[in-house]
Amino acid sequence: MTTAAKNYIAGEWVDGEGISRDVNPSNTDDIVGEYARASAAQTQAAVAAAKAAFPAWSRSSLQERSDVLGKISAEILARKEELGRLLSREEGKTLPEGIGEVTRAGQIFGFFAGEALRIAGEKVASVRPGVDVEMTREPLGVIGIITPWNFPIAIPSWKIAPALCYGNCVVFKPADLVPGTAHALAEIIVRAGLPKGVFNLVMGRGSVVGETLLNHKDVTAITFTGSVATGRKVAGAVTARMGKFQLEMGGKNPLVVLDDADLKIAVECATNGAFFSTGQRCTASSRLIVTEGIHDRFVGALTERMKGLVVDDALKPGTHLGPVVDQAQLDQDLSYLKIGRDEGATLVAGGELLNRATPGFYLSPALFTDVDSKMRVSREEIFGPVATVSRAKSYDEALALANDTEFGLSAGICTTSLKYASHFKRNSEAGMVMVNLPTAGVDYHVPFGGRKASSYGPREQGRYAAEFYTVVKTAYTFA
Repeated sequence: MTTAAKNYIAGEWVDGEGISRDVNPSNTDDIVGEYARASAAQTQAAVAAAKAAFPAWSRSSLQERSDVLGKISAEILARKEELGRLLSREEGKTLPEGIGEVTRAGQIFGFFAGEALRIAGEKVASVRPGVDVEMTREPLGVIGIITPWNFPIAIPSWKIAPALCYGNCVVFKPADLVPGTAHALAEIIVRAGLPKGVFNLVMGRGSVVGETLLNHKDVTAITFTGSVATGRKVAGAVTARMGKFQLEMGGKNPLVVLDDADLKIAVECATNGAFFSTGQRCTASSRLIVTEGIHDRFVGALTERMKGLVVDDALKPGTHLGPVVDQAQLDQDLSYLKIGRDEGATLVAGGELLNRATPGFYLSPALFTDVDSKMRVSREEIFGPVATVSRAKSYDEALALANDTEFGLSAGICTTSLKYASHFKRNSEAGMVMVNLPTAGVDYHVPFGGRKASSYGPREQGRYAAEFYTVVKTAYTFA
């Protein structure tokens, strides 16, 4: 039995009131580590520490913030292979994907190290003679950060980095399922030399730590990534106390394939978008909408491509898809496979439990055809390696099907027609649109976010992050 890794509150590493066991989904006999769960009282103490640290940190020099963020970036990138292995071991995405995610986290901190030196304002002339008007951005206060299990270092990074960049203090609650990578990130942040109380780590259950953050009057703003159901709960709680919140939630993302598409590109876009990261991405291409002229060739080529996908231990060389993250998620995936069959969809490939050298949550990627847009498998987020194919008679019908969803995160189209590509970019009801690219996979220096039930509030990432992490002040001066 190992000593549980501790929470970080008010500049000290402290024990919790319970233990979370971090289990390797590629080998359930392998315990990655044990992590202390914070209590409600400890979470309140973290908020109090952040509040106390805010006046000084909010007025710290731009150079100090930039230097801290730069140090964090440098250590993450220097340790990307080590941290990527830890991430893949605890979450189940393949080692190249794990290293790639860690690299992105380092790049995000590096980007905001630069942004800390570029915090801009405006000065304009007043309509009144002799009066100057200045518009500046100021930090909010204490930011509660609640992150999901599927990107255990990238998503925390793209929330923590801008929060610190703009002078806020942080109370960070990672997903209880994957505390290992978050704890490693916290250690790096602490080593960068932040003043006591500016950054706090409180691991544990959402029902304890999350609830405390949502309802605490001194938590100025909450940024949350997770399910739609939990997002609505966040919105209700924070609105009730007039706080600020930002939500990134689910997706049921369409990839439209037109008759004129390059078949090889379309198949690769679908394979990557639908199945890589075991389909456990809110930007996954879970709905493939294919026009009649290419439908049968596309389905045949995609099923053939799926046969070559290797499902195995995330750390094993040559693995394309790691395991599903845990038993609960596997059960959800299997339940939707049954729902799809019961609804009349045809399971043309995959959907089988697999045995490997080590006990894990292994599922072969699954593809349904003959899917009607009213079927649950076409409307509800499965969050696993399961995709559906719907047939469309024309581009117009394909566009209508693509937009026929409560979600609006990411959408893609495969076509060689500039006309259709341009029209789709303008008329897709999604926050992010891809042309001849997978719906999953975005750059770290540009906005991330969706529409409808997928997102609420200002965009994440890039310079647009300032919209959430700052408040605008307008000041008048009579000379």
